[in-house]
Amino acid sequence: MAPMFFSPSWASAVGNALDAGPDEETLAGKLPEYWEFYELVRSNYQWSWALGVRDLPAELGSGTGYLRVVWGDNRVADCRIVDGSEPVDATYVLAADYGDWKALHQGYDALRTVMYRKLLLEEGDLLEFFKGIYFFVESLALIAKVPTGFPADAKVPTPA
Repeated sequence: MAPMFFSPSWASAVGNALDAGPDEETLAGKLPEYWEFYELVRSNYQWSWALGVRDLPAELGSGTGYLRVVWGDNRVADCRIVDGSEPVDATYVLAADYGDWKALHQGYDALRTVMYRKLLLEEGDLLEFFKGIYFFVESLALIAKVPTGFPADAKVPTPA
């Protein structure tokens, strides 16, 4: 059974997926130079993300919560759920509506999620963040591939 979205077991699965990196099929889909750049950014990445989910259904705690991902030494040093009632400590804070997160897990494109502003940078240096955008987008795609369960009765508007 897939871990429930935004649960501690889901956060652990996300951390494992991010550590493992892209699979062979994903690697074959882009030029080697793209992945060389991805690896260069990843190997030097020392920042953290707080990936917010707005409008969580009651089954998942309601309100806003964050998946906090801390990078260091070419790996995920910490990946866990953080309650949105307190300030979030992260280099970059981004957030999207629950419906957009669900759409991402159901196959919506990670790059479009960022470029169409479904996941917005709320805190952090915009220029510095976008210097590593391909690394971030590929990481978001890895998160989206984690098998994930969603509450059956949570009503979510379909993103455009």
